[in-house]
Amino acid sequence: MKSNKLYAVMALALGAASSAHAGDWDGRWYFAPWLGANHNDSSRNTDDFSLLVGAGIGKYVAPNTTVDVFVDRVSRHRDPPYTSNWSNTAIGVSVRYYFGDEADWQPYIMAGVAADNHRANVRSETNQGRPGTLYGWDPALQIGVGLAKSYNENVRFRAELAYRYDMDDNSLVDEDNYGDVMLNLGLMWGFGSASAAVATTTTTTTSTGTAPPPAAPPPAKQAPAAAAPEKVVIDLRGVNFRFDYPKKGEHDISRAGLVEGSIALLDQAVDVLKRYPNVRVEVDGHTDSVGTDQYNQGLSERRAQIVYDYLTSHGIESSRLLGPKGFGESKPIDTNQTKEGRARNRRTELVVQ
Repeated sequence: MKSNKLYAVMALALGAASSAHAGDWDGRWYFAPWLGANHNDSSRNTDDFSLLVGAGIGKYVAPNTTVDVFVDRVSRHRDPPYTSNWSNTAIGVSVRYYFGDEADWQPYIMAGVAADNHRANVRSETNQGRPGTLYGWDPALQIGVGLAKSYNENVRFRAELAYRYDMDDNSLVDEDNYGDVMLNLGLMWGFGSASAAVATTTTTTTSTGTAPPPAAPPPAKQAPAAAAPEKVVIDLRGVNFRFDYPKKGEHDISRAGLVEGSIALLDQAVDVLKRYPNVRVEVDGHTDSVGTDQYNQGLSERRAQIVYDYLTSHGIESSRLLGPKGFGESKPIDTNQTKEGRARNRRTELVVQ
């Protein structure tokens, strides 16, 4: 029986290995497009506000820290006597540091550097005789603050207020630099491969005084060494929920906030449990430490209940299931001081009995 249980766990882990774990940003690349309102420096002699468009490619390089390579563009209408536009295209790198946990609105700070290309048409009588189009590159620095919020495992919203110091000393004769303020609204759209969906943890407790079995068969009168009891845990890390889901009183699987790929993983668990009808499991839910103890307890119970209900509604007899049980934040398997650790602690488990 024990070997059958272990084989069932191995089958579940191998069967789900191709599913993607959708809850980790770390290690993933993301695409970050945005639109913004650019408040132009009054020294530019242009309209006050202009449309700013931009996009970047970024990645988490440390817990709560991202690096983006970006490009953005703004085109301004110039005041009379100019009749043309004044555009800037910036190519740069920015670093953002996020505070708190991604389960909530995360405030962050930003700093960046850029090469800013300016193109400004001029009139000779108004710009000390210099005709034509002024075209060139100048350095720029920027700082900012913002808020980020996760919508699901792949998409985050980002709102940012930033200041850019443009060291353009060519476009206007009597100006050496400009300070523009930008209000941007954008997304972080994660893509690329992620870690494995299912992890299987086996904890072995050895009885005091039990020796390992000898290499050669023991004498006929000698009792064989006792087998060590084993606790096998199927960690369904791919069965992830959107933040703050499921809501209180929610039992509909379609509204439980399960992320993409979770149903496929649960179907694999159902298939394996059906192929091994003697295996009994306990359905457990866990959370990280963000939030109050009371809230996390209820959240862990609701998540365990959703998994329990799915198993029973797909043909797994309730007599084979213990629970559902919620443990809140009381049984972490990793630190709650890092983003990666909190992601591991937010889990649903099937504990083989």
